Amino acid sequence: MEVNCQGCAGCCLDWRPLLEADEEPKGRHHARSAPDDGDAEREQAFSERVPLGGSYNFVALTRDEIRSFLERGSAAVLTPRFWTVEDEREGVEVGDRRVAAVAGRPVFFVGLRKPPKPVAPFGREEATWLPTCVFLDPTTLQCRIHGSDRFPDECGTYPEQTIALDAETECERVEARFGGERLLERDHDDPDGLLFGPQALGAKLFCHPRPDELEGMFDRLERGEPSSADRAECIAVAAASSPGTVAVSEPHYERALERLEGDEPDAGDAWIRPAIDDWCRRRDRTRANEAVPDPELAAVIEDRRGAPETPGWE
Repeated sequence: MEVNCQGCAGCCLDWRPLLEADEEPKGRHHARSAPDDGDAEREQAFSERVPLGGSYNFVALTRDEIRSFLERGSAAVLTPRFWTVEDEREGVEVGDRRVAAVAGRPVFFVGLRKPPKPVAPFGREEATWLPTCVFLDPTTLQCRIHGSDRFPDECGTYPEQTIALDAETECERVEARFGGERLLERDHDDPDGLLFGPQALGAKLFCHPRPDELEGMFDRLERGEPSSADRAECIAVAAASSPGTVAVSEPHYERALERLEGDEPDAGDAWIRPAIDDWCRRRDRTRANEAVPDPELAAVIEDRRGAPETPGWE
């Protein structure tokens, strides 16, 4: 299918802060449309599952993709996503929260982090700090790993996957908010490997075996401040999960934690952790009344540290 991505990257960043508070999309998440007025059943379903912190457009990685990042020493790009629920049949109590669970185990995704970066999407003249995919170049608004063997399957099947689910695409949301044409045609091949239902367990949707240990983590996730230890715990559980089950292999879990503690990245990925830290420090300085920098600052923060180049737009 054909899409116009130049100057957009709406599926790779959280653009909600660009909107006035009373115009923000309510309860919208990746690959799902917002409930229509009067559709009480769907509206209830949306209200009962609320992500614990984190950014919009969360791309869920498979277990094998998580293991690949782990083996390269690139776990710094990963973060978990849990949800709170209202229905006691769908969740488990952890502290003062009821979180989505299967068989009494909290369930979660693992996806790519969105550190703050100065970006100017949708034809805007001035840059704004927005949560932006760790692999998105702020200058070109292109993905640094597109076409590589690490490019996530779910990124590669967007927006075909969304259309196959009869949901509103991010292209259409951007068109409605900012104008222009992004989704140029809707013909598509049905994406392979959609993991929904029981087959997602252990393959994309992971179950934490020790709920009582997560209370402090949920507080930090809700504030948008998960610690390195929080992320490592979830990455290790995901890497040690068994597809189709809620089981977690303790030997694989321990080995994953040991790998995370060493976490020496391959030479090609050594730029990731310092770049994330640098962007966060500069965003914090902006909060102290410094101007938002030009997106071309990425040449210093990412490119000079060894980030892969993007091809530019023809």
